[in-house]
Amino acid sequence: MRIIAWLWLLVPLFFAGCREDEQIPGEIAKIPVTIKILRFDKDFAQATPADLPKLKADFPYLFPARYADSVWVAKMKDSLQRELLDEVQKAFPSLDDLRNELELFYKHVLYYFPGQQVPEVVTVTSDVDFNNRVILTDSLLLIGLDNYLGSGHRFYQGIDRYIAAGLSPEYLISDVGSAFAKKVNPPPVQRTFLAQMIYYGRELYLKDRLLPFISDERKIGYSPEDLAWAQANEEQIWRYFIERELLYSTDQQLGPRFLDPAPFSKFGLELDNESPGRLGRYMGWQIVRAFMSRNDVTLKQLLTLPADEVFKRANYKPKK
Repeated sequence: MRIIAWLWLLVPLFFAGCREDEQIPGEIAKIPVTIKILRFDKDFAQATPADLPKLKADFPYLFPARYADSVWVAKMKDSLQRELLDEVQKAFPSLDDLRNELELFYKHVLYYFPGQQVPEVVTVTSDVDFNNRVILTDSLLLIGLDNYLGSGHRFYQGIDRYIAAGLSPEYLISDVGSAFAKKVNPPPVQRTFLAQMIYYGRELYLKDRLLPFISDERKIGYSPEDLAWAQANEEQIWRYFIERELLYSTDQQLGPRFLDPAPFSKFGLELDNESPGRLGRYMGWQIVRAFMSRNDVTLKQLLTLPADEVFKRANYKPKK
């Protein structure tokens, strides 16, 4: 019987960054936020079948009633599960850095989005379900720590390298930022390439505001070399989009070529293999940054404006 992943059931080493108080505006730094992290992964790793009733009482949302207790007992005894839990404990003996980053993140969230609820944080294992490594609801933030063991970890050997590159602890807080962005950033109404670019650009700009203490590489999930390539070729990328009249195209293949996770972007040129994937998101980010630098609007207002208006008022000019 297949062992069931914790995060899947609910879907029907950490780099702290720059945390000096003087780098955070005083009114944000003073916002009281206390994050408590419940380590279900550790509790389950240390549990015996006799502990199951207490675990179910403490974490009822992780034990759907349709699954018999025998499923969880089998999971406790499964050798692969034991190895997975052991690796997580080795990689994350302490979550102090994560707690610090989450508290700083939610200070920014409460500053820009007053009234947002600070969720209860629970760490789990998910059988390396990297598509659902972070799940955020109004009251709960679930983090699958087994998705952040380091890109070269042996558990990720069967995963494409461009995906495994993001399975490192430094990207965890950025993934939390993406999960929050999905709550406040409405999906595009229009099907144009431009609308999708602006959508992802808004998500990344949200990280500029909510995660200013992490690098741009961590925000977008690029290596330093990937970001440098995008910056150096920004004008050429933009010219390609304009000359081929892609901005208002509704060609569904533009997503896989320039927006979706991929080993590289697909221009159909010799330079493709040198490029990072998701360059459409990067360009949308630069458009939104240009818009916010030239217009006096709030972060909430940015999220409600039509993509066409953001683009026109951005007066975006690529870096040369």
